[in-house]
Amino acid sequence: MLPPELPPLPALTRAEAEFIDRYLAVLDQVGRINPARGSDTYGALRAAQALASHAAALRDALALMHERGEAQIHAATLARALRALDGERRAGRVAVPPRSGS
Repeated sequence: MLPPELPPLPALTRAEAEFIDRYLAVLDQVGRINPARGSDTYGALRAAQALASHAAALRDALALMHERGEAQIHAATLARALRALDGERRAGRVAVPPRSGS
């Protein structure tokens, strides 16, 4: 059985694609740091160390967009790209999990 087909990625400029990739990398690191979901300090420490470089890359991607005259963030299109790249699940790791039933 084949996995379900993912929605197609919308057409993005190279700078927008870089922005989305860097944003998701930051989300992944913050999700690994989340104290409500973590299991060990070493993993959180490594994620926090990586977060700094990923945040700098995100800043650089946004600066490049601005320098190229891409002044608008097309939220609907970028949201479609995030969904196609599993952004909802990845962003969910940043949130505090719901209370248990006990």
